[in-house]
Amino acid sequence: MTINEEIVKNWIVDEGIFREKKLDDNADFHYIIEFPKDNIMDVVKPRGKDFIVMACATQVSPQHLELMNKSSPKERSDFLLDVNMSINQFLVDCQLAVDQNSNLLQQYVITYQIFEDGLSKNSLFDGLKRVFKSKIQCVWLIERTFGTVGTPTANEPSNENSMFI
Repeated sequence: MTINEEIVKNWIVDEGIFREKKLDDNADFHYIIEFPKDNIMDVVKPRGKDFIVMACATQVSPQHLELMNKSSPKERSDFLLDVNMSINQFLVDCQLAVDQNSNLLQQYVITYQIFEDGLSKNSLFDGLKRVFKSKIQCVWLIERTFGTVGTPTANEPSNENSMFI
């Protein structure tokens, strides 16, 4: 059994989340999706692999970095441990980019993979929900730990959290 690109594309088009197909030499297919509204994610089938990966990369906002920078070293360390423990509960993979000098979280990438023998429309959307809920959990942890900042009022979704932008 192989992963059929057209079936996957039809699922994301039918649900209204398809944004664009990206040219990617390392992938059999790579779609940029918007799930949920105003949140950009990637659905990728790496070349020669028998799985798809759903991913969302998020830059920590300058406003949040400023709040984090005002915290104590212990608060930062405790926060990073909380992030790791909390995200782990979603059964996703998470890569944290932490500045080694300041111990500030700069970016995080959350991924989830589904092998071909478990791929269905239901498992795809379950994976997308896991990735998004993990992302938002990290945002909530930042705000709970360091405080909240005003939300941007952009009308258009941003590609800032696409893992390949």
